[in-house]
Amino acid sequence: MNRVGPARGEAEYDARVRLVDTTMLYAPRSGGVRRYLNSKRAWLSVHRPLVQHTLVVPGARDAHDGQGRVSIYAAPLPFGDGYRWPVVKQAWMERLIRQWPDIIEAGDPYTPGLAALRAGDSLGVPVVGFCHTDLGALAALHIGEWAEKPVQKRWAAIYGQFDQAVAPSRFIAGRLIEAGVANAIGLPLGVDVDVFHPRCGDRAKLKTTLGLRPDHRILVFAGRPAREKRLDVLVEAVERLGDPYVLLLIGAGSGAPASDRVVCLDYQRDPLALAAILAGCDAFVHANDNEPFGLVVLEAMACGLPVIGVAAGGVAESVDSLVGELATASEAGAFAEAIESVFARGSVQLGQAARRRAEERHGWDSVFTALCQIYGRLTGAAGFSQGSTLPRHQAH
Repeated sequence: MNRVGPARGEAEYDARVRLVDTTMLYAPRSGGVRRYLNSKRAWLSVHRPLVQHTLVVPGARDAHDGQGRVSIYAAPLPFGDGYRWPVVKQAWMERLIRQWPDIIEAGDPYTPGLAALRAGDSLGVPVVGFCHTDLGALAALHIGEWAEKPVQKRWAAIYGQFDQAVAPSRFIAGRLIEAGVANAIGLPLGVDVDVFHPRCGDRAKLKTTLGLRPDHRILVFAGRPAREKRLDVLVEAVERLGDPYVLLLIGAGSGAPASDRVVCLDYQRDPLALAAILAGCDAFVHANDNEPFGLVVLEAMACGLPVIGVAAGGVAESVDSLVGELATASEAGAFAEAIESVFARGSVQLGQAARRRAEERHGWDSVFTALCQIYGRLTGAAGFSQGSTLPRHQAH
């Protein structure tokens, strides 16, 4: 859309550059999007000190924590697992404008994303649309296949308005391009390999805590209890496998069929707590065949776990036979075969290879450096490429 920034007057402009992130996909129990944004904030504070980062998200009330987090009241979604649904685009747009951004990143195509486009037009600054969700695929799953094309058309029409559309995988970028968003870029996400580390885990202790035998094999999944996660496939697969396999669901238990082979734990808000559980398991399982990316897959790999996924969607870009196994379909029989293959070939060795891949390919540094290059290209602001501190005369 060829917006240019910054919007501030020369008297206000200095070496600092203002980035505002906004999305409704940020809740107390949310997973990948929340960790992406929190990781970005932490990385920017260390590596791009000239960037002032503000996060604008829904909350129980209008508030500002003084540390760059702004919440706008939005009503909670019924059965929404903590998510809230913003409605009034005008109010959201006004709050974004008051942050005086040089660039905005919108993490959804809903009210925050549409408000970000309006704010960008009003201020004359670029807006990036980060596509964390394939709305067409979700519509087909939850409404019916007839809904996929019209929803996908609307989805593409919104992302086509952003100055740059970014997706967390080549899979989603390809879906956007097929739908008409020609400039979509695939930028796979990363993982904190220091937080998510094999040393965090204690298999014997975890099995004792869960009331399991030493010879049990723990298959683990962590995520929301959403239909698209295909928890029924995981439960049926572990039922087919039988002893010594058990399925541990972290945060997703309420969405799974009841089974004696399933153990449930609450959602883990603290990444260190999640890492400790993951690193104590034997393999990670993920049956969603339309997953946009699957950040938790990288977190499991960084913890030294082999991954069993499906040969479709974003997970297939991170997982292959060197670090796990891809089932031919999101179906219980195929999934059980893939699980057995991992343990027959050596789950420990595959997990070690998964850890190495996480270290070598998926560090956050390369992800956020590439993202800052996009921001810098759109704004012309040197702060997105500078790792130095502010000049002394501008530090106060």
